[in-house]
Amino acid sequence: MSVETGRITTDIPARMDRLPWARWHWLVVIGLGTVWILDGLEVTIVGSMSAALQEEETGLALSSFDVGFAGAAYVAGACLGALFFGQLTDRFGRKKLFLLTLAVYTVATVLTAFSMNPTWYFVCRFLTGTGIGGEYAAINSAIDELIPAKYRGRVDVAINGSFWVGAALGSLLTIPLLDPTVVDQAWGWRIAFGLGAILAVGILIVRKNVPESPRWLFIHGREDEGEAIVRDIERTVREESGKELRPVSDKITIRQRKTIPLTLIAKTVFTMYPKRTILCFSLFVGQAFLYNAFFFTYGDTLTTFLDVEQTGWYLAIFAASNFAGALTLSHLFDTIGRVRMISFTYIFSGLLLAGTGLFLGDVNATTLTLMGAIIFFFASAGASAAYLTASEVFPMETRALCIAFFYAIGTAAGGISGPLLFGKLIDDASGSGDITGIAIGYFIGAALMVAGGIVEAFLGVKAEGKSLESIAQPLTAEDDAPPAGGPGQDHQRTPEPV
Repeated sequence: MSVETGRITTDIPARMDRLPWARWHWLVVIGLGTVWILDGLEVTIVGSMSAALQEEETGLALSSFDVGFAGAAYVAGACLGALFFGQLTDRFGRKKLFLLTLAVYTVATVLTAFSMNPTWYFVCRFLTGTGIGGEYAAINSAIDELIPAKYRGRVDVAINGSFWVGAALGSLLTIPLLDPTVVDQAWGWRIAFGLGAILAVGILIVRKNVPESPRWLFIHGREDEGEAIVRDIERTVREESGKELRPVSDKITIRQRKTIPLTLIAKTVFTMYPKRTILCFSLFVGQAFLYNAFFFTYGDTLTTFLDVEQTGWYLAIFAASNFAGALTLSHLFDTIGRVRMISFTYIFSGLLLAGTGLFLGDVNATTLTLMGAIIFFFASAGASAAYLTASEVFPMETRALCIAFFYAIGTAAGGISGPLLFGKLIDDASGSGDITGIAIGYFIGAALMVAGGIVEAFLGVKAEGKSLESIAQPLTAEDDAPPAGGPGQDHQRTPEPV
C-alpha cells in the first residue's frame, strides 16, 4: 500500500526544463556522468589483463573460459545490483543511492586487487558489478530529471558514451603495467584495479555537491525541499548565464505518496506500456550482447589468434572510436530525432558487423581493430540511446526501477550469454588457431542489433525536446489524460495508485 500525503500543484518540471545551459549543468555531468568512465575502466582492465591473469606465476591461472566467466560474473552482479538498488532509488531518492552505489563499487574493486585465487576474483567481480549496476539506475534517472528537455538527448548519449573514456584510459594504463621492465607482472594487474578506486574517490568528492532531484522530492511529499533546490539552481544559472529566466505557466497537480507499490510499477511496465516494454527489451538485448561479447573477450581474441602481445594500443583505438561516435552523433538525437537515429545506428552497425564476420579469416590485428572502430563508432551512440530510452519513456515514479529492469533482463539475456559464448568459441578455436571459429558470435550480435533497430523504427517514441511528464505522465498526476501521441506510444489510462 502507498499512503497519500497530500496534493500539490507545481511548476517545478517546467522551470527545470526552461533553464539555459550553464556551468551548473556541467557539475551534474561531471559528478554523475563519470560513472561510465569507471565502468569502462573496469571492463577494459579485465579485457587487457586477460593474458596476465592467465599466467600461473604472476596471475591467477585463468583459462579463456574463466576470462569470459569473470566477465559474465561482473554483468550478473550489475543486473542484480541494478534491480536491488533501482527500487531503493525510487523509494529513498536519487542522491542517497548514487552515493551508496559508488561506495560499493570502490570497496569491491579494492578487494579485487587483493585476489589470491580465481574464486575470490570471480566474487569480487560480481560485487563490483552490483555497484556499477546500481549506479546505472540512480545516475540515469537523476541526470534526466536535472537536465533541461532541450539538451537531454545529447547529454545522455554523450555521458553514456563516456564509458569509452574509461576504456581508453584502462587500455593505455595496461601498457606500462603489463611491461615487465616497468612493473613486476605479479603486481601490475593488481595496481590497475586499485587505480579504479582512486578515481572513484575523486568522483565521490564532486558528487556530494549534486542535489537531490526536485522532481523526486515533490512527489514524495517534500515539496519545500524541492522548491528550495530549484530556486537555488535558478539563481546559480541566472548568475552564470547572465540571462533572465522566462516565467512558466505549465503546472502539474500531483497526489503525493511516500512510497509507490511494486505491484503498480509492474502494472505500469507490462499493462500500460507494452509497446515501450518490447522496445526497451529489444534495444538492451542487442547492445548488451554486442558489447559484452565483443569487448570482454577482444584482448583474448588478439592474443590467441593474431599474435598480439600488447593489446593496450589496439583497445585504446577501439575505445576512442566509440567515444567519438557517441560525442559526434549525440546532438542528432535531439535534432533529427530519437527514432531515426536509434534505428540507423543499430541497423547500420549490425550490417557492418555481419560483413566483418564474413571476412574474419582475412583480417589481421590492425584491420580487425579498424573495422571494430568503424562499427562501434555508430553502435556506441545507439547503445547509449538505449539507456536514454528506458529512462524517459516511463513514469517518473518508476524511472530508476525501469532502467534497472530493462538493463537487467536485457543484459542477462545478452551480456551474460555473450562473454560465455565468445569465451567458449575462443577456447574451441584456439587449438587450430582459426579465428573464423568465432564468426558465429559476430553473426548473432549483428542479428540482434538489426532486430533492435527494426523494433525502434516501428515502436520508437519521439521524445526529443519534450518534458518527461509529457512523454510519460506521472502515476500520481491528478490529470488522467493519456500521454502525448506519436509512434510507439501506448494510450492506456493511468491507473489509480492504491
